[in-house]
Amino acid sequence: MHPPPQDKIARAYEDNQCGWIVHSCYFILFFPKSTHFVISIMVNYFNLLRVSSASISSFLISILISISINAQDIEIQEIGERMAVLSGTGTNILVRQSANGEVMIIDGGLEEYSEQTQDAVGKLLLERWGNDTAMATLLINTHWHPEQTGLNTFLGNNGATIFAHENTRQWLTTPINRPWENSTFEPLPESAQPKETFYHYGELNHGGTTVQYGYLRQAHTDGDMYVYFPEENVLHGGGVIDNEGWPLMDWWTGGWIGGLANSLEVLLEIVNEETVIVPANGPLMSQSDLLAMRDVYATIFQRISGGFRAANSVEDTLSDEPTAEFDDQYGDPEGFIRRSHESLIPHYTPDA
Repeated sequence: MHPPPQDKIARAYEDNQCGWIVHSCYFILFFPKSTHFVISIMVNYFNLLRVSSASISSFLISILISISINAQDIEIQEIGERMAVLSGTGTNILVRQSANGEVMIIDGGLEEYSEQTQDAVGKLLLERWGNDTAMATLLINTHWHPEQTGLNTFLGNNGATIFAHENTRQWLTTPINRPWENSTFEPLPESAQPKETFYHYGELNHGGTTVQYGYLRQAHTDGDMYVYFPEENVLHGGGVIDNEGWPLMDWWTGGWIGGLANSLEVLLEIVNEETVIVPANGPLMSQSDLLAMRDVYATIFQRISGGFRAANSVEDTLSDEPTAEFDDQYGDPEGFIRRSHESLIPHYTPDA
């Protein structure tokens, strides 16, 4: 009678017959083009052990997922006294500890990296700031996208206040199906949804320090917000600022290219030459960087909207190459141009 597949796998390990499998998985991780070749060898090996295909698949997937997650690098960049930016989990996460030990986090990265993010925050607080007891009491979502809300469930279940614009809260309570994607974003559990919201502008007290925030109306989404720390002169611009490539023009949830350009103007009224600007993605920015970005999107908005008013189709707009001189810096623009053109429809043809 043949032993169960799990026993065969365990026995193979005990006999040191499968030690190479882990090395193969690391090889795949660092040389992804080899995946098909290496996996085929591993499958053939397991077939010799008469292990079922289902067990093979489950075993390999578990190893690869574990390696991929454990290998996730999170970079920590301190930008002031007890203030740091964590990057590498889908967005730039800002962590601030106040003088009395309260911890605030702005955006949380993707949920698939939440454990790594929690570990990174814990190490930051303990090893660099000497805080061995604190947990975040305030989490701010700058908009609803999964890259911003990956810590909501964990922190919400542990008593943290989740704060966002009211539109962001509403998007997180309902399924979202973007027409250009074959995927559904499910609502978050009630405990992970923002419990405190705002509509326009305001201030909050974080451990004795005033923090300012405001609404960036119909920009990247219809729930974008910024957070500004006057004492540190640090601005987190949320999803409106992408310093890594073209932003997602999420018109399905209220964003549009004209609003994006206008929001950059709003942010320029806040900053000065000494301000440290934290974008949603990419390196930290300065006032001059933000000025240059404003000019880019103002130019693109004028070009795309001009073509739209001249009855351009999406394909016409793509043919016009409205981003041509910026593509070397920002990358392939096709998706951005398509979404930007589509974002004009509810603003310029509201009865369509």
